[in-house]
Amino acid sequence: MATAPSPSSSFKHKAPSLNLLRTFLLSCDSVATGLEFLLMAPAFVHRDRNTVCVMDASCRLGVSLVERLLRRGYAVHAATYGHGSGESSGSLRRLSGENRRLKLFHADPFDYQSIVDAMKGCAGLFYTFEPPQDQSYDEFLVEVEARSAHNVLEACAQVETMERAVFTSSVTAVVWKENRKAAAEFDEREWSEPNFCRKYKLWHALAKTLAEKTAWALAMDRGVDMVCVNAGLLLVAADLSVANPYLKGAAQMYEDGVLVTVDVDFLVDAHVAVYESPSAFGRYLCFNGAVCRPHDAVKLEQMLSHDAAQPASSDGLRATQQRIQNKKLNQVMVDFDAGRHVEE
Repeated sequence: MATAPSPSSSFKHKAPSLNLLRTFLLSCDSVATGLEFLLMAPAFVHRDRNTVCVMDASCRLGVSLVERLLRRGYAVHAATYGHGSGESSGSLRRLSGENRRLKLFHADPFDYQSIVDAMKGCAGLFYTFEPPQDQSYDEFLVEVEARSAHNVLEACAQVETMERAVFTSSVTAVVWKENRKAAAEFDEREWSEPNFCRKYKLWHALAKTLAEKTAWALAMDRGVDMVCVNAGLLLVAADLSVANPYLKGAAQMYEDGVLVTVDVDFLVDAHVAVYESPSAFGRYLCFNGAVCRPHDAVKLEQMLSHDAAQPASSDGLRATQQRIQNKKLNQVMVDFDAGRHVEE
């Protein structure tokens, strides 16, 4: 088992120097304009992609990605940040004991060498960031997430075997802006506005927006082939609660017709699909559920309270028109579903 220095259990005890990062993030506010070319950019031609890295593999999405990739025949480097649940860590150890194609690594978002070590020999990266379970989103974590994205994409550029990075972002990096009600429909061209997010303390949205912009800036500057999956609210029962930072502003998202959800199997398939598609490029909004009716809102409330029998009222709610679409991903998923016979 290859290992790198083990990280601490909480980022709150880290003390990285972030002044340079703040300067860098200010320059990233213009990245959205620079990304326009990605809407028509040709994809790179990929060759051997049999070995991939999943980072952070200790979160719920990370574990599911590892399991799916192993079933699909990949060799996987599972890099963990060390703050995942005991259940997730146990799942990875079990998988490692059962499958010789899985190697476990410890990585630290502030330890560049540990990131490079986990990626060595890999043709692909699946990157997702989740904070420790006991740590909520705040201004500090916004900078932590952006710094982590910077280090990971810089490492991608230095690993000679790396061919494509799949970066997990969020729908919250798309829908929050001052004039959002003026938009007829949201798609991959839209970006949340950092100043708006700061004004209303939408820390999850700000973290995802700045981390993604940081990643795109590095990818374009270093020539890294990157695609991004902007996920809706992940419906994993064990992780759902009213305190989920994604849900800050949920009432406004419902009213705006942009409150969307995704189940873990669909999200995992979307990641694999955009990695394997030779024509994949840019951003992909990813969801397979939309909360647009009072009945949908009540059902979500019951899921968040973990009590399906709890009486919930839809009084005062009205149906809203869905104003966000994922047509771009749907086409990739059609092609992916048609090729499922390749899977073991």
